[in-house]
Amino acid sequence: MSSEPDRSFDPFTPPDPGQVRAHRVYASLLRIAERHAVTEAQRSRQVHPDVLGPHEAIRLVSVLAGGSAQLEEGEAEVDNADITAALTLVPLARAEMDQLEAGLLLMARGRGLTWQEIAFGLGLGTSQAARQRYERLTSRLTAEPSRDTPEVPERS
Repeated sequence: MSSEPDRSFDPFTPPDPGQVRAHRVYASLLRIAERHAVTEAQRSRQVHPDVLGPHEAIRLVSVLAGGSAQLEEGEAEVDNADITAALTLVPLARAEMDQLEAGLLLMARGRGLTWQEIAFGLGLGTSQAARQRYERLTSRLTAEPSRDTPEVPERS
């Protein structure tokens, strides 16, 4: 028997914010799905109808290569080039996710959420951690484009 107390049941020890957030993940997905993704039309409104986005392409290769989704009849097997292509898209998907998170944080502040409430949503322990996360995000987004992020050609 360990002399260490079980922290998960200790009423005098603050809970780990990351664990608390992890317990909310499925409830969060269910809430958003029930409120904003009930119909096929609602679920597909954030997806481009003709072209995969980087996140979708990465996820598709991952689920097919990992076996959690089945190939359709006549569909090519996932090969090393597919995996390399998906890895190539990771920096772009990460940059898009950073932009989405920064936008959500701005919307949260604009709607009056406190940094402590935002910290709770992100699974962070303090309002200072949430502010610092926002500052790091915005500094990454305003920094010069990295060589990992492709430049989008201007339309003439």
